[in-house]
Amino acid sequence: MKLPITEQLYTKSKPIDKLQTLKAINLILDEQEKASFSVRETVHEIDKAVNGVVIHLKKNVSSRLIYVGAGTSGRIGIQDGIELIPTFGWPSDRIDYVMAGGDEAVLKSVENAEDDLKNAKAIFQKNLINKNDVVIGLAASGNTPFTCEIMKMAYKVNALTIAISNNPSGKILKSGVYKIVLDTKEEVIAGSTRLKAGTAQKICLNIISTMVMTKLGFVRNGMMINLIPTNEKLKRRKTRIEKNID
Repeated sequence: MKLPITEQLYTKSKPIDKLQTLKAINLILDEQEKASFSVRETVHEIDKAVNGVVIHLKKNVSSRLIYVGAGTSGRIGIQDGIELIPTFGWPSDRIDYVMAGGDEAVLKSVENAEDDLKNAKAIFQKNLINKNDVVIGLAASGNTPFTCEIMKMAYKVNALTIAISNNPSGKILKSGVYKIVLDTKEEVIAGSTRLKAGTAQKICLNIISTMVMTKLGFVRNGMMINLIPTNEKLKRRKTRIEKNID
C-alpha cells in the first residue's frame, strides 16, 4: 500500500536534524508558507462550501455545525468551533464536536482512538447526527478510519458534509458534499502533520467559519456585533462596537 503523501519522507533538503538551527528554522518557515498557498488553490471549493453552509443553516434553525477529527485535526476543529460562541454569539446548542477518543483525547493521545470504528458508530448515534446538520471532517492523511466512518454515516443520512483532506487520494473525500484538498505534501519531519498540514487546515477553517458567520449577519462594518463580553477587554470592545454601528 502506497504511503499517503503526508507520510512520505521530505527529500528537498538534508534531513532537518542534519541542518544548522537557523537553516532548519528557515526551512520550516518556507514550508509553512506553502500551507497558505495550498489553501489559496482551493478558493473556489471553499466559496461553494461557504454558500452551501449558509443556505443550510438558514433553512434549518435547529441545525448544528459539527467538527469531526482525530489528533491534531480534531483539536484544530475544536479550536475553530469553540471560538464561534464568544466571537459571534453563535448558540452553544448549535455546535458540537466529535473527537476520536473523546474529551480525554483533547489534551493527550488516546491509544487506538483513531482506528475505533465501533466507537465512531456509537458516537454518531449518541450525537443524533442528522440531515439538518453541517458536518466538517478533517483528516491530514484523508484516511483516518474514525473520521472517515463518521463522515460516511453523516453523508448517508444526508447531512451537509465538508470533507477536508491534505491527501488528494484521501478516502474521506468520498463522503463530502463539498470536497476540499489542501495538498501540502511532505512534512519536514515525515508524518508530523501538526506542521504545514495543520496550518493549512486552520487557515481553511478560519475562512469557512468567518465567512459563514459574516454572511449570517454576525459581522457589520467589519465588527463582531454579537460578541459575548466575558472579560474587561471584551466589555470595552463591545461598548466601542455599539457606538460605531450604523
